[in-house]
Amino acid sequence: MTKTPSINWLSDVNVFAVNRLPAHSDHVYYATVEEATDAVPMKMRHDLNGNWKFSYAVNPNNRPENFFKLDFECAAWGDINVPGHIQLQGYGTPQYVNTMYPWDGHNEIRPPEIPTDHNPVGSYVKFFNVPNHMHDKPINISFQGVETAFYVWLNGEFVGYSEDSFTPAEFELTPFLTEGENKLAVEVYQRSTGSWLEDQDFWRFSGIFRDVYLYTIPEIHVHDLNVQAELDSSYTLGTLQAELKSLSPIPKGAKIVAELFDAEGSLVATTNEHLSEKTGKFSMKVNEPKLWSAEQPYLYKLFIKVYDASSNLVEVVPQKVGFRRFEIIDKIMCLNGERILFKGVNRHEFNCEKGRAISKEDMLWDIKTLKRNNINAVRTSHYPNQSYWYELCDEYGVYVIDEMNLETHGSWQKMGAVEPSWNIPGNKKEWENIVLDRAVSMFERDKNHPSILIWSCGNESYAGEVILNVSNYFRSVDPSRLVHYEGVFHNRDYNDTSDMESRMYAKPADIEEYLTANPQKPYISCEYMHAMGNSLGGMNKYTDLEHKYTMYQGGFIWDFMDQALIKTDRYGKEFLAYGGDFGDRPTDYGFCTNGIVYANRELSPKMQEVKFLYQDLKLVPDKYGVKIINDSLFTNTADYDLECILFHEGKELHRSKLHVGVSPKSKGNVEFEWPTDIISESGEYCIHTSFKLKENTPWADVDYEIAFGQFIFKESKKEVEKVGGDNGRFRVVEGDVNIGVHGTDFTIMFSKQVGSLISLKYAGKEIIEYPPAPLFWRATTDNDRGFSQNFHAGCWLTASLARKCVKTSVKEAKNYVSVGFTYKLSISSEIKVKVNYRVYSDGSVQVKSNYHGAEDLPQLPIFAVSFKVPANYNQIEWYAMGPEENYSDRSLGARLERFKNKVDDNVSGYLMPQESGSRTGVRWAKLTNKEGQGIRISASSDPLECNFSPYTAFDLENAQHLYELPNVHYTVITVAGKQMGVGGDDSWGSPVHEEYLIKGHEDLEFEFLIERI
Repeated sequence: MTKTPSINWLSDVNVFAVNRLPAHSDHVYYATVEEATDAVPMKMRHDLNGNWKFSYAVNPNNRPENFFKLDFECAAWGDINVPGHIQLQGYGTPQYVNTMYPWDGHNEIRPPEIPTDHNPVGSYVKFFNVPNHMHDKPINISFQGVETAFYVWLNGEFVGYSEDSFTPAEFELTPFLTEGENKLAVEVYQRSTGSWLEDQDFWRFSGIFRDVYLYTIPEIHVHDLNVQAELDSSYTLGTLQAELKSLSPIPKGAKIVAELFDAEGSLVATTNEHLSEKTGKFSMKVNEPKLWSAEQPYLYKLFIKVYDASSNLVEVVPQKVGFRRFEIIDKIMCLNGERILFKGVNRHEFNCEKGRAISKEDMLWDIKTLKRNNINAVRTSHYPNQSYWYELCDEYGVYVIDEMNLETHGSWQKMGAVEPSWNIPGNKKEWENIVLDRAVSMFERDKNHPSILIWSCGNESYAGEVILNVSNYFRSVDPSRLVHYEGVFHNRDYNDTSDMESRMYAKPADIEEYLTANPQKPYISCEYMHAMGNSLGGMNKYTDLEHKYTMYQGGFIWDFMDQALIKTDRYGKEFLAYGGDFGDRPTDYGFCTNGIVYANRELSPKMQEVKFLYQDLKLVPDKYGVKIINDSLFTNTADYDLECILFHEGKELHRSKLHVGVSPKSKGNVEFEWPTDIISESGEYCIHTSFKLKENTPWADVDYEIAFGQFIFKESKKEVEKVGGDNGRFRVVEGDVNIGVHGTDFTIMFSKQVGSLISLKYAGKEIIEYPPAPLFWRATTDNDRGFSQNFHAGCWLTASLARKCVKTSVKEAKNYVSVGFTYKLSISSEIKVKVNYRVYSDGSVQVKSNYHGAEDLPQLPIFAVSFKVPANYNQIEWYAMGPEENYSDRSLGARLERFKNKVDDNVSGYLMPQESGSRTGVRWAKLTNKEGQGIRISASSDPLECNFSPYTAFDLENAQHLYELPNVHYTVITVAGKQMGVGGDDSWGSPVHEEYLIKGHEDLEFEFLIERI
């Protein structure tokens, strides 16, 4: 054993593990069958989590170098919690960067050099006593995750060293233990050779951020267990093979008894085998096994009992087992013989308070959220996760791409340009061992999880011999799974690294080009739909490929959760912070906020679209019945209740539940059983159909909706209601400046000077706080920024702020008066915009806006009319597409219904303020105060797009954080004839798809009605 540690190991590519025990499976073990059956906490483990003594130094020169010695006094040190990040507990600074290395601009270094001036060091000390039941037994220590490199001492003696932040590092402690109190010292460095390999798109932390525990082992111990539950080509005969390894010689006469039980507890198979010197093997046959899949995650339970030569039970290993077969058949990835579709997300481990030191409760919330929203797959971007996550994926049913801890993005891509002159690992043989070690550690720990279908060789590290050799390693040790690596896209000389064509942010047209050019590998998008801010527009263009091309097998949205951290502003109020908010430089600012879930584990509105587009069961209703398309691979619709609801003008008429069985991968039809003549009145009808759970599941309760479809139709031609009518008299006063329309209990005024409607007073209460004006600019979204919308189309921001009223017209008729305003815009003399107000005798106002475009103008973000009303009008009832915000390119998951919310609810929690809260398909919306007084805005013909917000587009535009927005003084009403989509192919240049744009040369028109309530 090496006894003399050296700080030079930190920059030595050949030193990454000193005295570390061999990697092994993450199985648990017990002393008795009862303990194993009840799955109680392991008595052979002793938790060292909690408070540790701690000292922080900004670089190695300032560290307490001899703190590990027994006579070094550390009682006066501060405390730190383990597991946890150093930078989130009052020491140092969290830093967010994406592709560049965190020292870029500070240190001019190349791998494997590391910064010396800023390499934070955390010195940890834990005093402990060995529990009585562990005395006189060998004792090891397990560090489940330490970032990025660390040294360990016990009672002043050097124990070991390790790199790789995301897989366990274990060391033997037995020779260094003493009776009574022991001093454990751990020195953690943020920068090491491993830092060059951990350039993931995430916050840069350091410290002991996963569990630490002691563990002891019995006289005969299964150090490593490799279980393979295989199927024959008919998928009807299962073979369970297992190999056991021990680190120490096994006494002669020792044996194992293995018993396999089904999920109901019935014994399925058993075997009895003797152990050899350090290994043991056994095999079992299972006829017609129930198969594991994400849809039906059936798990058997294997109990391995280890006996010594005297037939005394010394160890019991319980292991869950899933029979499944994953393979490529005719260039298509298949699970249990069926073509698989990955409806996936990329997922960082994250908590807004604790960073990557997430809890079991966090993971449970995450797994249930995936299942509730039809997400069937996860890529562990870009490192192995905690073991518990894989257990949950096994149990709940989620397919996993398990990705090793490797990303060297900044070594080959600079500001988006591919420049691999000093790429690592590339073909540099000196880097092969350190990289391969990470693959071995992941494989050995995770190999027994049926949820893992694919091993991934890391992320965005270019390509070369080293990564190809990693891929071949996975193939050699595990032919039952496939291997993934996207980076070969940049260098096709190493195409054999990946078993599948995997691309990031390829556009639908690019994907189709690959799929129509005699492809040799199945295709997945390992990252697509960059969900930064208000995004995910046009996702259906990708999911539409699922049935068009059999070799298109889905993708993984980037990403699951915003990486935002809780911070306190100068007034003591907490907010969610992004890169740069901690004074971290360099930084990539808000690029860490790409989630379909907010960092505080609340769903963002984008999830509405994901859930709909990822559903396996498609419901396509019409007036008479519903067509059911069952895209499930193994699930019959008889497992669900089919609920059908008929609405008329948004009001429910009838609701019923039907039971229908449509087999997997097939279609069916069912007729509605409406009461006779229920569809009799003229008007708009809507049919909602949904599949709901028949019974409780681990992830949702009975009646939870898992699939939805709707049909909207009109019966007859609804008579056009006479707007305004003759139910009152009014008088018109045309003054020098103002035009007043006065009627029964209302006064409406227009100003020639202002060039707009300035007063809408009903029953003595003023509605208008700021006059209506044409609006052509929406608050810039993250995708808009990435596209440089303000550069390409910033003239519309000017147009919205700088217009000139050039004409006012007044026309009186029998039951209305019409006042029109014509505007010129400075951006083009050819543009004409007119807003016309027609006031009826009952006080209602018809508003019509016209736009006459001009050539050579850029796209319009929005064509709308916007105005302010008092903030106490904040209660909204909608008859529109909802309930969550939706846009022209992100509305397939929305449904037509009546729903209620408040104005504040329409500001979505995107960390950088931007356009949010709009609804498409607005038939009408009521805005009232708490007393029910207010106005109703109705579409006159085509449905509208509306937004009710506490803030103007310009308030949002000028704020970098939500806390920078002004105090709420108004409700801002924006009524749009059209708004461009939000896009989402990526957030660094891709435009919104053509059909969701508003062309500057088009002529546009819309109208709506304002009525008092």
